[in-house]
Amino acid sequence: MKTVKIAGRNVLAIGFGTWHMGDHAKSKEQEIQAIRTGIEAGIQVIDTAEMYGSGRSEMLVGEAIKPYRREDLFLISKVLPSNASKRQLSKSLDASLKRLGTDYLDQYLLHWRGSVPLSETVEALEEQKQKGKIKSWGVSNLDTDEIEEILALEQGAQCQSNQLLYNIGERGIEFDLLPFMRQHNIPLIAYSPVAQGDSFGAGFTKQKVIIAMAQKYQSDVYQLALAWCIRDGNTIAIPQSSNPDHVRSNVQAATIELTQEDLERIDQLYPKPSRKEHLAMI
Repeated sequence: MKTVKIAGRNVLAIGFGTWHMGDHAKSKEQEIQAIRTGIEAGIQVIDTAEMYGSGRSEMLVGEAIKPYRREDLFLISKVLPSNASKRQLSKSLDASLKRLGTDYLDQYLLHWRGSVPLSETVEALEEQKQKGKIKSWGVSNLDTDEIEEILALEQGAQCQSNQLLYNIGERGIEFDLLPFMRQHNIPLIAYSPVAQGDSFGAGFTKQKVIIAMAQKYQSDVYQLALAWCIRDGNTIAIPQSSNPDHVRSNVQAATIELTQEDLERIDQLYPKPSRKEHLAMI
């Protein structure tokens, strides 16, 4: 199983995303079972945010993790930009902790950049780390110049991740942002790592080359897409699924080691960026 080092811990390279989860009472039990299935299959990283369902996702995660040892998990939540000031961040964090039923987060992220200066947000995050309410912090949806700005701050080197949209069909960050993050040992947390089903373009699930490659690894095409996403050993992919069978399948993607030849074939179908691109977000 491929692992990634983040904030001093080695965790499975496949995590669990919870965007759109917790919104409907009728699917609650299945979603809880999906999260628990993931944990029992080896998933440690569970990602949520105060924005997701206005806190309902955090509440769902909190209920799902009750039977498990807290120290075995790596919980991530995210603060909205409007709440990322010194005055508001602590209140948002306390509310998230209450909904999650825990007294600390393993990592707390700025969801995206807003009007609050990054310097103020970093100072607020460091204060919460000193209080023990978060063990580490990172950012989300920040581009190269913004990461440079973070790293120039007194405590900027404490930035432990950048969560970004990244998948076979969305490779823009590979031009300069991802290399810069690698240079500074900032792990990538990839959201929407299999896009939205078959939305990579060019009929990904119907590509003969992709189908043959998946058969070679005794996998399906989505496992192949996840294996590609985590291929460098510095990326945690956080696919979201409410289907326990799909969750187990996602975890198995961490066992697939793509060959250089296969990676080159994928490059031919979905080329690397040749210039700087606008940072993609959803």
